[in-house]
Amino acid sequence: MSFWSRIANAMHGERLNREIEEELQAHIEEAVAAGRDPAEARRAFGSALHAREAAHGIRAAGALESLFSDARFGWRQLCRNKVTSVAAVLSLALGIGSCVAAFRLIDALLWRPLPIANSSKLYVLSRKMIGLYGKPIEDGHWATPEYKVLRDAIKDQADLIAVSDADRTDITWSTEDDTEKAHVAYVSGNMFPLFGLEPALGRLLSPADDRGPGLAPYAVLSWDYWNRRFGRDSRVLGCPLHIGDQTFEIIGVGPRGFTGTETGTVTEIFLPLSMSSLATQESVTWHRTFLMLQPDVNPATALEPLRQHLSAVNRAYETEHAKRFKGVNQTDIDRWLNQTLVVTPAGAGISDLQKDYRRFLGILGLLAALVLLIACVNVGNMMTAQAAARAQEMALRISIGAGRRRLVQLILTQSALLAFFASILGAAFAAWSAPFVLSLVNPPDNPARLALPADGRVLLFGFALIVLVVLLLGLLPALRASAVRPVAALKGGADPHAPRRLLRGAIALQVAFCCLVLFLSSLFVASFQRLANRPLGFSTDRLLLLETVTSKGQLPVVWNQTAEAIRAVPGVDAVAIAGWAVPGRIAINSDISMNGASPSPTPAWFLNVSPGWLAVMKIPLVSGRDFLPQDTAPGAAIVNETFAQTYFPGQDPLGRAFDRNGNQFLGPTVPYKIVGVVPDVAYRNLREPNRAIFYTPFNAADSKSIPQSVDFATFIIHTQAKNPLALANTLRQLIAERHNGLRVSNVTTEADLVRDQTVRERLLATLAAFFAAVALLLAGIGLYAVLNYSVLQRRREIGIRMAIGSTRTAIVRLVTLDVFLMIALGGCAGLALGIGAARFVATLFYQVKPTDAAMIALPACAILLTALVATLPAVLRALRTDPTQILRAE
Repeated sequence: MSFWSRIANAMHGERLNREIEEELQAHIEEAVAAGRDPAEARRAFGSALHAREAAHGIRAAGALESLFSDARFGWRQLCRNKVTSVAAVLSLALGIGSCVAAFRLIDALLWRPLPIANSSKLYVLSRKMIGLYGKPIEDGHWATPEYKVLRDAIKDQADLIAVSDADRTDITWSTEDDTEKAHVAYVSGNMFPLFGLEPALGRLLSPADDRGPGLAPYAVLSWDYWNRRFGRDSRVLGCPLHIGDQTFEIIGVGPRGFTGTETGTVTEIFLPLSMSSLATQESVTWHRTFLMLQPDVNPATALEPLRQHLSAVNRAYETEHAKRFKGVNQTDIDRWLNQTLVVTPAGAGISDLQKDYRRFLGILGLLAALVLLIACVNVGNMMTAQAAARAQEMALRISIGAGRRRLVQLILTQSALLAFFASILGAAFAAWSAPFVLSLVNPPDNPARLALPADGRVLLFGFALIVLVVLLLGLLPALRASAVRPVAALKGGADPHAPRRLLRGAIALQVAFCCLVLFLSSLFVASFQRLANRPLGFSTDRLLLLETVTSKGQLPVVWNQTAEAIRAVPGVDAVAIAGWAVPGRIAINSDISMNGASPSPTPAWFLNVSPGWLAVMKIPLVSGRDFLPQDTAPGAAIVNETFAQTYFPGQDPLGRAFDRNGNQFLGPTVPYKIVGVVPDVAYRNLREPNRAIFYTPFNAADSKSIPQSVDFATFIIHTQAKNPLALANTLRQLIAERHNGLRVSNVTTEADLVRDQTVRERLLATLAAFFAAVALLLAGIGLYAVLNYSVLQRRREIGIRMAIGSTRTAIVRLVTLDVFLMIALGGCAGLALGIGAARFVATLFYQVKPTDAAMIALPACAILLTALVATLPAVLRALRTDPTQILRAE
């Protein structure tokens, strides 16, 4: 008989039994028909039960049959307690789904290898050093001339690859087309060949495209962008692409699945490194440098010698380059030279998104795992209670010949059924939740994009998770069931208090996990609230921001005339111009000196603004005046209070002068005279402390009073409507129709700009609050189930105590004292674990200390309130016990 036939017979055991009995009866009837005595014929064929069992061994897979039988019995057990089973499945589904969703996000961002050849041998170079404010930093960007020096130094041992960040760039496909945004990256010509990539269409960039600045005006589209933007039209080859004043020719399309090395961002257009104007700048670090070991090189032995060699070359290059620094503080030069070269694995790509969200995803995974553990403890308590209640049944099974292995299989099968149904719901929850969480990571105009396939990696993790859940749920009840001693169990059990002790220990464990989740969640919620309510120093109400650029630069008068035109549009209250919006991605600092002295060790940050900018932003003057239309830079300056306290402590800064030290980026040293003082405002990042800032007039002129052109600026517009975006299209069209070279590159609001600064904290606080609520709910259900079971088991004892005169207070103490001791023990353990865990993620908190009394009191009060609510039904059940009925039953 074939294997599949045996499986089919095992799945239909009742039918097989009938067939065997019919066949046996047919043989007996044949013997009787042949003249044999019926009784003798029956004795000759033996026991019907023995014959049926023997036939089962031939016609059915015995182990499979018992497994299917246990599954049917487990299903009947689940159906008998529908409410409990549904609650168990839903709680497990939430835990399993959360864990799978967290794994999908962590795997996609941090672990999944790039779709390239030899991704395990790809590394990225960076430098560790001390930052401006004495804190260690890691700089992963390099200047192109230094990259070439390093590349040539190790060309016989490994290859270096240059890849810039994929920045959102204004592009047009013809002079008549509207401008659109695309993520553009500049790459060295050896990237595609070293990654082992083949074109989907045309050709890819090659080392020949690195032959010199401006000599390779070619572009390669990613497959994703080609599919989305052009519908896979092969006629895209040869089309012109305009970026600023440069024109590129489309020469090919990259392979499907490769979206660059910046995980979380889909690079849409690849350009040769040599086509960037920054490629010749020695002092501009703007692209990453990857190291690809050759296939036959062992990383364990070759990596450290390579790092040491590159470090020596880097040190020599930077020392020589530092001799050409002008106007830079010697302290800053020494700090820059005191750097350590680091080689980090980059097989999964490298990006700022990984850096920003690495710890966040770790916390997300921890919270999801804790919720799953709480759910498992909950359901495990239920199964342990059921196993204790079925002790006599298990003893009877053993007495009539059931093996202990069969009892373990029976309990584990029921656990597997729960895990199976929970995994189906959990998979649906994970399929929805992972993309939902990802959609919240970045603003809508620049969302993070990660591949979240349900491939073998995810399925393998899900299967391992199900096995773990089955063991957590059923292993202890199964071992207890298999250890039952039939004689003792049939007499009532050797130790009737053992199940209660086990359940109380589970209560302490469950409360500890729940308290840990609540503690961490309260920290993240409080951190977000304090960051969101941080004083900005300005108003975000009804402010529209038009980020505007010009390809060739325009004089300030053109910008001011455009501002006047915007001011005349109905619905506009006021208009001002700034170099960029605050808080924003751009931040420029400079050394400051007074009276020709050496530069101060603390740099200051600056921003050029037009007259009226303070009024539009609703930033009050502490003293002095606003800029006047005739003020130019250099000349007048407005400083914030931190600037005044840093450089003029205890003095009135009005009328005092300072020098902004020059360098190769900012030009020569220029003097300024302070005409006003304003409060501190958030300049770059809401998490940063207040920095020294000085504001300069938007109108700039050189030493000969000749106006200087401006390449980009932001119009800040206060609107009458509550929704500033209602005027966006009108104002964008107005600027385009003026034909003065200005073009709106991006539109947003000040409120959105500030809100985007708290995306990570808001998301973490939201998810933490969700997991905290789930943990509390599961803990409450678990406490209720355990106490209810305890009251039912001790009903006789409670009745006798009440009959001999115990007070209601004594009964309440009897029912709840041990439980609340376990709650206190678990709560203390959970808080201790929480304080320890918080130290590892302290950088994720904003002005929140884990040891604050409020942070400790909040989870403690939540646990206590949940415990009171959960114990109330059990206490009422105990107090309603009728002692007369109990004694009559005795």
